[in-house]
Amino acid sequence: MQSLSNGKSPRSSARQSPFRSPRVWIGVPVSLFFLYLAFRGQHPDEIRDAFSRVDWRLLPLALLLLYIGITIRAYRWRVLLRPVHDIPTRDVFPILIIGYAANNVLPLRAGELVRAWVLEQRYDVRKTAALATIAVERLFDGVTMLLFVGGAATVVGLNAELRHVALVAAAIFAVAIAGMVFLLVGGTLRERLLRLILGPLPDRLAVRVERMAESFLAGLGVLTRRRDLAIVAITSVAAWGCETSMYWIVARAFGDPLAGAMTPAAALLTTAIANLATLVPSGPGYVGTFEAGVLLAVTGALGVSRGLALSYAVLLHVLLWLPVTVWGAIEWWRLGIVGSRHISLAHAVEDELSPTPATQAVSGGAGPGPGSPGGGA
Repeated sequence: MQSLSNGKSPRSSARQSPFRSPRVWIGVPVSLFFLYLAFRGQHPDEIRDAFSRVDWRLLPLALLLLYIGITIRAYRWRVLLRPVHDIPTRDVFPILIIGYAANNVLPLRAGELVRAWVLEQRYDVRKTAALATIAVERLFDGVTMLLFVGGAATVVGLNAELRHVALVAAAIFAVAIAGMVFLLVGGTLRERLLRLILGPLPDRLAVRVERMAESFLAGLGVLTRRRDLAIVAITSVAAWGCETSMYWIVARAFGDPLAGAMTPAAALLTTAIANLATLVPSGPGYVGTFEAGVLLAVTGALGVSRGLALSYAVLLHVLLWLPVTVWGAIEWWRLGIVGSRHISLAHAVEDELSPTPATQAVSGGAGPGPGSPGGGA
């Protein structure tokens, strides 16, 4: 099968592997630190005993719920992409899986960039537009997690640490919402700020940056479409509801006392805190930060022993990581991306800013409009 990278310049294919970049590995020490905190003082016998009591027959149902949630997310991303390019859900799904798999093996959520790059290769959607839709997606994810925490707090008592995590996350997403609102309705002020940024830049680079800004704003187009916005909100709750059900099923597989403590409200809280904890920059697959989030919820709010909570966190992480990573690798091969150039954030920005024959012919800052294939994250 022909590689998607055919026709790219030799310079692109010869770039250094992102795994050798110090920038990429900045999150690894963070993961190691949180892993140390999670496993510190744990006795292997307690963890071994917890796994010996797992009812493995329940795990296929947990995986089914996980993949139903991913399918719903694929439909949600299709809705987010509509202002840019209307792509069927069945075609969006493998790209989404590839992005999730890349997040599992690359640090600092580099999989989001991989997802945008694959979308550009297959459907000529600019990476900046794709990244805008992913930014909106993450915003809805965060707001949904905060709603889960709020709902769970009416039933489950939150300790000081859990309240602190929720407040910090709420502040982060409030700033993100304010920034997106400014980009959409800023009008003259937004244009003045853009001109201020573009002023010192060389003409070719200024044209490129302006095209990126226009593309990014086009990717935010769903925020102006009420019906699509409602669909995104509903599918966000539905997708995370499926994942919460998975957390609940896995807890039941461990039996009491975890099964008894993991009520639906407790599952909402655990899902939310575990995923909000991954806001901390970390290594591949959110190793360490995910376990820390699960421990914080299960031991701090539910009173479950630390060894049992850690065993639960590890099994959850394996179920979330391994099947998606394998499936993503299969889709990467099936779509013919084997042998493509390495992906990193620095490479993508360089691609966006580097002049091409098409951009060299552009004058006056004109760029593709929202309705064009390349104009739209």
